[in-house]
Amino acid sequence: MHMKHYAAMLLAGISLLAFHGAAPAETAAALTGIVRSAEEGPMGGVTVTASRDKSTISVTAITDDQGRYSFPANRLVPGEYALSIRAVGYDLDGKAAASVAAERTATTDIRLKKTRNLSAQLSSAEWLASWPGTDTEKRLVADCMSCHTLERIARSTHTAEEWVQIIPRMLRYAQNTIPLAPQLRTGESTGLLVQQPERLARLAEYLATVNLSTSDGFPYELKALKRVSGSTGRAIVTTYKLPKATDQPHDVMGDPDGGIYFTYFGDPALGRLDPKTGEVKSYPIPILKETAAKGALSLYHDHDGNFWVSLMYQAGGAKFDKATKTFTMLPVAPEFNRESSQQAFVAPQSAHVDGKLWIQDVASTSVYRVDLKTGKFENLKPFADIKPESPLAGRPHSIYEIFPDAQNNLFIADFSDRAIGRIDAKTGAYSFVQTFTDRSRPRRGEIDKDGRLWFAEYAVDNVAMLDTKTNELKEWNLPTKWSMPYQAKADRNGDIWTGGMASDRITRINSKTGAMTEYQLPVNTNIRNIYVDDQTAPVTLWFGNNHGATIVKLEPLD
Repeated sequence: MHMKHYAAMLLAGISLLAFHGAAPAETAAALTGIVRSAEEGPMGGVTVTASRDKSTISVTAITDDQGRYSFPANRLVPGEYALSIRAVGYDLDGKAAASVAAERTATTDIRLKKTRNLSAQLSSAEWLASWPGTDTEKRLVADCMSCHTLERIARSTHTAEEWVQIIPRMLRYAQNTIPLAPQLRTGESTGLLVQQPERLARLAEYLATVNLSTSDGFPYELKALKRVSGSTGRAIVTTYKLPKATDQPHDVMGDPDGGIYFTYFGDPALGRLDPKTGEVKSYPIPILKETAAKGALSLYHDHDGNFWVSLMYQAGGAKFDKATKTFTMLPVAPEFNRESSQQAFVAPQSAHVDGKLWIQDVASTSVYRVDLKTGKFENLKPFADIKPESPLAGRPHSIYEIFPDAQNNLFIADFSDRAIGRIDAKTGAYSFVQTFTDRSRPRRGEIDKDGRLWFAEYAVDNVAMLDTKTNELKEWNLPTKWSMPYQAKADRNGDIWTGGMASDRITRINSKTGAMTEYQLPVNTNIRNIYVDDQTAPVTLWFGNNHGATIVKLEPLD
């Protein structure tokens, strides 16, 4: 990996410590030790997590090639800590604990033993790698991760006949459902599977081949991912526990006030985490539709620094005034507000240019443009007039994230196919660029100051860049298959960052050389969007564990 570049950054970051306090200091350690097993000796790439009783904050270090882990002195306050590890295929051999005191380094060596229950440790990516079947069959199952891990499917005992009944029922649940907090959709949106019985039957038959319906044990070999190398991918990971087990942090964004704001995917509220204390405040969002599923998805600043959130099944968006801590509601116009309305994204970033705000509708493949002074809604349908000769004709389409550029032209991700669309803000004209990889399912990202759109290609483990000025397109394939990247963003140094919804890994890509580094996360982490703080040295990432009720900070050490 481009080490000279990052060494220079690290040296530059030393001078910034007084202002940011974010660059981990490796010279002074609060706690260190070596992780070993009888099978491997010293083990690299193992996560070691230190948790203090009754604290909502835990800290993770990752072992180097010599098996050594080290917690910087400014990351652990004095106290008693329980230690846990993640190294697929291994468990702790006994308990591990440490007593940390001020101004001295504690040492705790850790021994691991082979696990007797590998299946309990697998990520969703490892289940997909283990399952028989084609990539096409597996991709049909991947969207189930919105609500739960794929382990839930693997451990089920449903037959193909039972799956035919169960799948339509599962499709009735809203996307912001988790097993502890289910929410039903309203309206008719049960998906194409219900309308295509043959396709439904094929999926049901496939699911019955990967679960326990025909035997007491899994009818295939369990395959674990190779551990991340201890020579790269080292980081300090800080995990902040939210108050309730059902809290679902979706979008996460830093703010000049020092807080980390986040949307609750399953509750009508905006949250704020204080990274210094771990304190969490919630600001309730008024309800627009009492009978519809509750929760918010996207979170973006407008030009004035206030937040806008999208309200999913509540059919609208909301502006959060930071000064008054109040919301201004923007319900979808009555003529477009159907029972199945779903607004996953509101895009206010360039609304100051022409006074128009963009808001997306999942159910109708529409994009609405709202005049913020008059409240008038326009309904734009970029896929409505596709010509028969177009490569987009005869294929399913859906609009996922929407990306306004500096002139408030809008770019859209076609999550059902492979296109990036553009809507001209002045003329309303539509144009499309297709990704190189078929059925790539472009997902989330952002447009940088140079007009480059960075985005994830969820279905094919790619991240991509579209130069919106020249239509030049580039793609990078991630090192771990079945990562299922949700979003991609580039920092000011030209590195691309993405998180795998299935792999529990963050990936960094040098956009100039293509060199890649993966960072292992300490627990199952359903990653959605990532906030890249590149005002620090080195760059710091923030993201939510949507199924784990935590917010996570990752500080690379390489």
